[in-house]
Amino acid sequence: MNRSVLLSFVTKRSLFTLLILSLLTAFSLRAQGSVKSIYDYKVETIDGDVFDLATLKGKKVMVVNVASACGLTPQYEQLQAIYEQYKDKGFEIIAFPSNDFKEQESGSNEEIKLFCTLNFGVSFPMMSKIKVKGQGKAPLYEWLTSKSLNGKEDSEVAWNFQKYLINSDGSIYKVISPKTRPDDPVIIEWITGK
Repeated sequence: MNRSVLLSFVTKRSLFTLLILSLLTAFSLRAQGSVKSIYDYKVETIDGDVFDLATLKGKKVMVVNVASACGLTPQYEQLQAIYEQYKDKGFEIIAFPSNDFKEQESGSNEEIKLFCTLNFGVSFPMMSKIKVKGQGKAPLYEWLTSKSLNGKEDSEVAWNFQKYLINSDGSIYKVISPKTRPDDPVIIEWITGK
Protein backbone atom coordinates (compact mmCIF):
# COMPACT_ATOMS: atom_id res chain seq x y z
CA MET A 1 0.00 0.00 0.00
CA ASN A 2 1.50 3.34 -0.98
CA ARG A 3 1.90 6.15 1.49
CA SER A 4 -0.81 8.47 0.07
CA VAL A 5 -3.43 5.69 0.08
CA LEU A 6 -2.45 4.75 3.65
CA LEU A 7 -2.60 8.40 4.75
CA SER A 8 -6.01 8.80 3.11
CA PHE A 9 -7.28 5.64 4.88
CA VAL A 10 -5.95 6.76 8.27
CA THR A 11 -7.39 10.26 7.80
CA LYS A 12 -10.84 8.91 6.85
CA ARG A 13 -10.79 6.47 9.77
CA SER A 14 -9.72 9.24 12.17
CA LEU A 15 -12.47 11.51 10.89
CA PHE A 16 -15.01 8.70 11.28
CA THR A 17 -13.80 8.02 14.85
CA LEU A 18 -13.92 11.73 15.64
CA LEU A 19 -17.46 11.94 14.26
CA ILE A 20 -18.60 8.96 16.39
CA LEU A 21 -16.98 10.45 19.51
CA SER A 22 -18.65 13.80 18.82
CA LEU A 23 -22.07 12.16 18.47
CA LEU A 24 -21.58 10.16 21.66
CA THR A 25 -20.56 13.30 23.52
CA ALA A 26 -23.60 15.16 22.21
CA PHE A 27 -25.95 12.36 23.29
CA SER A 28 -24.26 12.19 26.68
CA LEU A 29 -24.59 15.94 27.20
CA ARG A 30 -28.23 15.82 26.12
CA ALA A 31 -28.90 13.01 28.60
CA GLN A 32 -27.12 14.93 31.34
CA GLY A 33 -29.15 18.00 30.52
CA SER A 34 -32.35 16.20 31.52
CA VAL A 35 -30.96 15.36 34.95
CA LYS A 36 -32.00 18.02 37.43
CA SER A 37 -31.43 18.76 41.07
CA ILE A 38 -33.88 19.66 43.80
CA TYR A 39 -32.81 23.28 43.24
CA ASP A 40 -34.67 23.34 39.92
CA TYR A 41 -38.04 23.28 41.70
CA LYS A 42 -40.34 25.69 43.45
CA VAL A 43 -43.15 24.47 45.68
CA GLU A 44 -46.01 26.06 47.58
CA THR A 45 -45.92 26.39 51.36
CA ILE A 46 -48.84 25.39 53.55
CA ASP A 47 -49.61 29.13 53.78
CA GLY A 48 -49.74 29.52 49.99
CA ASP A 49 -46.37 31.22 49.48
CA VAL A 50 -43.79 30.17 46.88
CA PHE A 51 -40.80 28.30 48.33
CA ASP A 52 -37.80 28.19 45.99
CA LEU A 53 -35.85 25.04 46.81
CA ALA A 54 -32.71 26.73 45.40
CA THR A 55 -32.60 28.62 48.72
CA LEU A 56 -31.50 25.32 50.31
CA LYS A 57 -28.22 25.10 48.36
CA GLY A 58 -25.47 23.73 50.56
CA LYS A 59 -27.86 22.05 53.03
CA LYS A 60 -28.77 18.41 53.48
CA VAL A 61 -32.52 18.06 53.07
CA MET A 62 -35.03 15.41 54.07
CA VAL A 63 -38.16 15.45 51.92
CA VAL A 64 -41.00 13.52 53.54
CA ASN A 65 -44.66 12.98 52.66
CA VAL A 66 -46.82 13.18 55.77
CA ALA A 67 -50.36 12.45 56.97
CA SER A 68 -52.31 13.27 60.12
CA ALA A 69 -54.36 10.05 60.47
CA CYS A 70 -51.74 7.38 59.85
CA GLY A 71 -50.22 4.81 62.17
CA LEU A 72 -46.88 6.50 61.39
CA THR A 73 -48.10 10.01 62.33
CA PRO A 74 -46.13 9.89 65.63
CA GLN A 75 -43.00 10.24 63.44
CA TYR A 76 -43.76 13.97 63.50
CA GLU A 77 -42.26 13.92 67.00
CA GLN A 78 -38.93 12.50 65.80
CA LEU A 79 -38.95 14.78 62.75
CA GLN A 80 -39.33 17.82 64.99
CA ALA A 81 -36.62 16.57 67.39
CA ILE A 82 -33.98 16.06 64.66
CA TYR A 83 -34.97 19.35 63.06
CA GLU A 84 -34.38 21.21 66.31
CA GLN A 85 -31.08 19.43 66.85
CA TYR A 86 -29.61 19.88 63.37
CA LYS A 87 -31.37 22.87 61.73
CA ASP A 88 -28.46 25.17 62.54
CA LYS A 89 -25.94 22.61 61.27
CA GLY A 90 -26.85 22.57 57.57
CA PHE A 91 -29.96 20.35 57.74
CA GLU A 92 -33.54 21.02 56.64
CA ILE A 93 -36.80 19.07 56.57
CA ILE A 94 -39.46 19.77 53.95
CA ALA A 95 -42.79 18.03 54.65
CA PHE A 96 -45.52 17.47 52.07
CA PRO A 97 -48.96 16.46 53.32
CA SER A 98 -50.59 13.97 50.96
CA ASN A 99 -53.94 12.22 50.89
CA ASP A 100 -52.73 9.47 48.53
CA PHE A 101 -52.81 6.61 51.03
CA LYS A 102 -56.23 5.55 52.30
CA GLU A 103 -57.30 9.18 52.63
CA GLN A 104 -55.22 9.64 55.78
CA GLU A 105 -54.73 13.36 55.14
CA SER A 106 -58.20 14.62 54.25
CA GLY A 107 -57.94 18.01 56.00
CA SER A 108 -57.35 21.40 54.45
CA ASN A 109 -53.94 23.07 54.62
CA GLU A 110 -55.19 25.18 57.54
CA GLU A 111 -56.40 22.08 59.43
CA ILE A 112 -53.15 20.22 58.77
CA LYS A 113 -51.05 23.14 59.99
CA LEU A 114 -53.14 23.47 63.17
CA PHE A 115 -52.94 19.71 63.84
CA CYS A 116 -49.13 19.63 63.40
CA THR A 117 -48.56 22.73 65.51
CA LEU A 118 -50.86 21.75 68.40
CA ASN A 119 -49.95 18.06 68.58
CA PHE A 120 -46.25 18.03 67.69
CA GLY A 121 -45.02 21.63 67.82
CA VAL A 122 -43.89 21.36 64.19
CA SER A 123 -41.66 24.25 63.19
CA PHE A 124 -39.96 22.78 60.11
CA PRO A 125 -41.29 23.94 56.72
CA MET A 126 -44.65 22.42 55.84
CA MET A 127 -45.77 22.60 52.24
CA SER A 128 -49.19 22.63 50.65
CA LYS A 129 -50.97 19.27 50.27
CA ILE A 130 -49.95 17.51 47.05
CA LYS A 131 -50.12 14.21 45.18
CA VAL A 132 -46.99 12.07 45.54
CA LYS A 133 -48.05 9.23 43.25
CA GLY A 134 -50.26 8.50 40.28
CA GLN A 135 -51.96 10.93 37.92
CA GLY A 136 -51.35 14.53 38.90
CA LYS A 137 -48.16 13.75 40.84
CA ALA A 138 -46.39 16.95 41.86
CA PRO A 139 -43.36 17.88 39.69
CA LEU A 140 -40.96 17.57 42.66
CA TYR A 141 -42.16 14.02 43.26
CA GLU A 142 -41.79 13.27 39.54
CA TRP A 143 -38.14 14.22 40.03
CA LEU A 144 -37.75 12.26 43.27
CA THR A 145 -39.16 9.07 41.74
CA SER A 146 -37.71 9.15 38.20
CA LYS A 147 -34.11 8.19 37.40
CA SER A 148 -34.35 9.98 34.05
CA LEU A 149 -34.86 13.23 35.99
CA ASN A 150 -32.83 12.67 39.18
CA GLY A 151 -29.94 10.65 37.73
CA LYS A 152 -29.93 8.30 40.75
CA GLU A 153 -32.80 5.80 40.75
CA ASP A 154 -36.43 5.10 40.03
CA SER A 155 -38.57 4.74 43.14
CA GLU A 156 -42.16 4.72 44.20
CA VAL A 157 -43.65 6.32 47.28
CA ALA A 158 -44.78 3.27 49.25
CA TRP A 159 -46.70 4.99 52.05
CA ASN A 160 -46.87 8.06 54.26
CA PHE A 161 -43.59 9.18 55.84
CA GLN A 162 -41.29 7.92 53.10
CA LYS A 163 -38.09 9.92 53.34
CA TYR A 164 -35.86 11.17 50.53
CA LEU A 165 -32.43 12.25 51.69
CA ILE A 166 -30.98 15.00 49.49
CA ASN A 167 -27.26 15.78 49.56
CA SER A 168 -25.96 19.32 49.95
CA ASP A 169 -25.37 19.46 46.16
CA GLY A 170 -29.09 18.89 45.48
CA SER A 171 -28.79 15.24 44.42
CA ILE A 172 -30.60 12.27 45.92
CA TYR A 173 -28.55 10.32 48.45
CA LYS A 174 -31.00 7.65 49.54
CA VAL A 175 -34.67 6.69 49.79
CA ILE A 176 -35.70 5.66 53.31
CA SER A 177 -38.67 3.40 54.08
CA PRO A 178 -41.75 4.93 55.69
CA LYS A 179 -41.38 2.63 58.71
CA THR A 180 -37.81 3.78 59.42
CA ARG A 181 -37.87 6.37 62.16
CA PRO A 182 -36.50 9.82 61.29
CA ASP A 183 -33.94 9.49 64.10
CA ASP A 184 -32.61 6.15 62.84
CA PRO A 185 -28.78 5.93 63.09
CA VAL A 186 -28.45 5.68 59.28
CA ILE A 187 -30.19 9.05 58.91
CA ILE A 188 -28.31 10.70 61.77
CA GLU A 189 -24.97 9.50 60.36
CA TRP A 190 -25.90 11.00 56.99
CA ILE A 191 -26.92 14.32 58.59
CA THR A 192 -23.74 14.56 60.65
CA GLY A 193 -21.44 13.16 57.98
CA LYS A 194 -20.09 10.50 60.33
